[in-house]
Amino acid sequence: MAIDPRRLRPSECCRLLNSTPLGEVINERQLHRHRTRAGNRIGDGKHVDLLRYTAWLVEERHRPRPVEEGDPYARLKDKARERNAAIALAGRDIGELPPVADPDRKAKASRSFQYFCEAYFSLTFHLAWSPDHLKVITKIEEAVTRGGLFSLAMARGSGKSSIAEVACIWAVLNGYRDFVCLIGSDEGHACDMLDSIKTELDGNDLLLADYPEVCFPIQALDGIANRANGQLFQGKRTQIGWTAKEIVLPTIAGSSASGAIIKVAGLTGRIRGMKFKRPDGKTVRPSLVVLDDPQTDESARSLSQCANREAILAGAVLGLAGPGKKISGIMPCTVIRPGDMADSILDRDKHPEWNGERTRMVNSFPTNETLWQRYAEIRAEGLRNGDGGKAGTKFYRDNRAAMDEGADVAWTERFNHDELSAIQHAMNLKLQDEAAFFAEYQNEPLPEERVDADQLTAEQVAAKINGMDRRSISIAANHLTAFIDVQQKLLFYVVAAWEDDFTGYVVDYGTYPDQKRPYFTLRDARLTLATEGTGLEGSIYAGLESLTTDLLGREWQRDDGAAMKIGRCLIDANWGHSTNVVYQFCRQSPHASILLPSHGRFVGASSNPFSEYKRRPGDRVGLNWRIPSIHGKRAIRHIIYDTNWWKSFTHARLAVAMGDRGCLSIFGDRPDMHRMFAEQVTAEYYIKTEGRGRTVDEWKARPEQPDNHWLDCLVGCAVAASIQGAVLFGTDGGFGTQRRERISFKDLQRKRKA
Repeated sequence: MAIDPRRLRPSECCRLLNSTPLGEVINERQLHRHRTRAGNRIGDGKHVDLLRYTAWLVEERHRPRPVEEGDPYARLKDKARERNAAIALAGRDIGELPPVADPDRKAKASRSFQYFCEAYFSLTFHLAWSPDHLKVITKIEEAVTRGGLFSLAMARGSGKSSIAEVACIWAVLNGYRDFVCLIGSDEGHACDMLDSIKTELDGNDLLLADYPEVCFPIQALDGIANRANGQLFQGKRTQIGWTAKEIVLPTIAGSSASGAIIKVAGLTGRIRGMKFKRPDGKTVRPSLVVLDDPQTDESARSLSQCANREAILAGAVLGLAGPGKKISGIMPCTVIRPGDMADSILDRDKHPEWNGERTRMVNSFPTNETLWQRYAEIRAEGLRNGDGGKAGTKFYRDNRAAMDEGADVAWTERFNHDELSAIQHAMNLKLQDEAAFFAEYQNEPLPEERVDADQLTAEQVAAKINGMDRRSISIAANHLTAFIDVQQKLLFYVVAAWEDDFTGYVVDYGTYPDQKRPYFTLRDARLTLATEGTGLEGSIYAGLESLTTDLLGREWQRDDGAAMKIGRCLIDANWGHSTNVVYQFCRQSPHASILLPSHGRFVGASSNPFSEYKRRPGDRVGLNWRIPSIHGKRAIRHIIYDTNWWKSFTHARLAVAMGDRGCLSIFGDRPDMHRMFAEQVTAEYYIKTEGRGRTVDEWKARPEQPDNHWLDCLVGCAVAASIQGAVLFGTDGGFGTQRRERISFKDLQRKRKA
């Protein structure tokens, strides 16, 4: 009895499976399991492998069997092997593809991105389009089909990320792009976008109906990615890929999307050299890149991170297509603060290539401010009483005509079920948090409030450049100091030259190991001290040894040709895990006479100031610092200083105008070179605090800037300069660190003769 599985109907399959005596082929437990599968799954028409398996069972049962000779056990093994091979082959082959349900709909959707969104994603885009949506959709369609770059900023919740995801699907399904790269602010964000696309390809019935050449093989996986490697269509592998970071659409002859790739990456991750090699040996590179919100709240508040991400965008991202080819790009974004990455990319004067489009939730606000103020009071009082805003809505309903006067909202269909209009919805958001409203919904963030008008900004610090070469020392400098900040992963250092009157020059700064990139944070450091030793102490010791050999062993050239060496180097010993190893290193180093372990102390308004410290025999006391006499197990001198006072002192030096006495400047002639350094130097702010009859600047860390290591290093260099004898006019009284008078060689000879 020969049966063609392609002509076997589900009802016949169920009847044959339940009526045919199959005891010779499968046992009762297997029969029960397959009966259950048949009852639950055959009816949906998707499990062709079960139909083929049932047909094989029926044909095997009725096939005439020749008389066999030989070992019965061997014959049973051969039968089992043949049966397992047939089952495996039937399970791997997806069978025939269903026909296209609506060819006209598919053809129209391939020509119109707007219609594609409306026809296949009606649950996602269930509201009527706004004029801004239609404008954005047209720009995206042009970028996908003809090429070009397009950045768009829309109000939060307007669906810009969903539109970008659907654009990826539209581009690959209709053959416009064969390699799409999804890039997020980080890799996790990009993977979330890929998961959303996977959900649509695997579960959207309308896509399955019109794009069976793509969606049918995907749905045949049943969500089990391991099946992808062995999947067959007409005896050939589909080469489908279904991983957490990559989708490779099935290779089907005649399919516009055959072998198309969608891959993800984080903007600050490994992007360069992204490519994919097809089974036929052809290498393809991305032709369309979609960047969804490529910045974070943290990066938006950092000039260095914004500049770094813009550089990655201009270099690594736009170069993904390979030499001689242009890549198309779509970038939905949100402006978080003035001057951030999104704000810069959307500026057509700065980046005309991105064709930035900035939309707002409210084009013009209502003119009757008095009624809206009254509405705000009534609504707030109602919310406090637990009415959920009903009192405010009633007031708006009674005065709607007057309150709507002059208002123009971009999307009239956008409002909540307990609101009457999009105008009321927008004003509720504005009343809830005005700063967030203008940033998230208007894409026009308000200027940020500063802690104190006279505190330095990163831009001001980066602009304090003196035009000198790196590691070049001014002819007037007499002291060269260094400070090393010890962290678990890295050593941060600063080298500064000083005149006797505390005019300073930052001549070098960096990290060990060198990160070899313009911007990084301690958290994402790639080259770390872990390679320097087996344990924490060993790696820190080895790192200090290498760094001090380089800094203290070299000769630094002054403008007049004289060679200088670092006269004093302080090493941070505050971190409890490194304190002992720092003391050990300072004691055993060949540069022990130059090195001093240092301890910064927070001296607040309620603390005892350094001026009230009772000097003990052997102590050396200076300007808010002291070097206690040696005692205890460490048996090495160290320095303790008031961090609050010295941070204020250092920032005051940076605030002094160029050319004035006591000014502190930085090497180089390009402010953008020092953005990361400037951000760390301004990573803290001070608050004037009164206590015990005095006013003190208490310095606190900014939450958006986690690293302040070069600030600590610069402050430590200033303390070391004070130890070496540098004195600022007006601070030289009573500390035993007097400025030495310069005496010429001729005057010295005269004194000797006298």
